[in-house]
Amino acid sequence: MFESYGGDDEPIDPLLNKFRDLGLKQAFPPIRIKDTPTSAIYQLCEESGTDLGQTLALDRKVKARKSLDNELDKAMGRLSGGLYILTAKKDNLTSAMLASWVAQASFEPPGFTVAVAKDRAIESLMQFGDRFVLNILEEGKYQKLMKHFLKRFPPGADRFAGVQTQTAANGSPILTEALAYLECTVASRMECSDHWVIYSQVTNGRVANPDAFTAVHHRKVGNYY
Repeated sequence: MFESYGGDDEPIDPLLNKFRDLGLKQAFPPIRIKDTPTSAIYQLCEESGTDLGQTLALDRKVKARKSLDNELDKAMGRLSGGLYILTAKKDNLTSAMLASWVAQASFEPPGFTVAVAKDRAIESLMQFGDRFVLNILEEGKYQKLMKHFLKRFPPGADRFAGVQTQTAANGSPILTEALAYLECTVASRMECSDHWVIYSQVTNGRVANPDAFTAVHHRKVGNYY
């Protein structure tokens, strides 16, 4: 529920109580806007909408996870990938996402593609011209970061609380515990059904441990992460 306290609108609390009495599930806490919206408020609204969409699609995702007898899904699951965390900052908004569908796409200029699901909150910070950081996780040392960024964050929550970061030249957070990082700019986007494939050009990068390897992700089936 959303309330902007305009005109003679009735307060949302009586309606909220009626919904609760009916046994309806709350997708996100009520949003009450009493002042001019800030960037943090816009992020709260966007992430609340993302949570609502994910909740509505939950039944379909559960059914997909149960269909393990499909040979095509099993074969698609053998497509392996690395483990990465995308971090982005735009104005005063920040976000992050665990990713594994990443592939180098060009030599000159250096660039790569990453697939981002349409229901990810970070997708709004990865439009044409936006800048972000690809943090590359280290084999054997990725569990802490992976566990943190796999958590379900409430709308508007600080995704970097308790995580060591430093600021990249493009303004996005760098995860201090990552094996390496690449500073990137979105050059183009292609719509692919339930994902956006985002091609980004790399402007800067650094490796913390030249002798270490990138963490690798293996799936059993290809119809969910």
